[in-house]
Amino acid sequence: QVQLVESGGGLVQAGGSLRLSCAASGRIGSTNGMGWYRQAPGKQREFVARITSSGSTNYADSVKGRFTISRDNAKNTVYLQMNSMTPEDTATYYCNGNIRPAFSARPTDYWGRGTQVTVSS
Repeated sequence: QVQLVESGGGLVQAGGSLRLSCAASGRIGSTNGMGWYRQAPGKQREFVARITSSGSTNYADSVKGRFTISRDNAKNTVYLQMNSMTPEDTATYYCNGNIRPAFSARPTDYWGRGTQVTVSS
């Protein structure tokens, strides 16, 4: 079984920074794209950032220039560095990974349980 576990959430003041981590564990064959999504109270889950296995990235317009996604393939871990945060960044942040389990020929999308990020004004 493959699992994604996020960490690094918390409370930060506006203008501050946080770094989220997401580690994939289990019997992993290969890891493709990994990304971050977020969901604020009363809103739908939205895309934040994504990174391919080769390191290509893309971002939501709302976070461009402030957030940076990176990954450590050896550790099957993806990171999200969040700078210049605003109260609008308050949400539960979810990690997503397109991962092929060791026992499967096809990749599957996996989700973490989320980590809460709160930005105070």
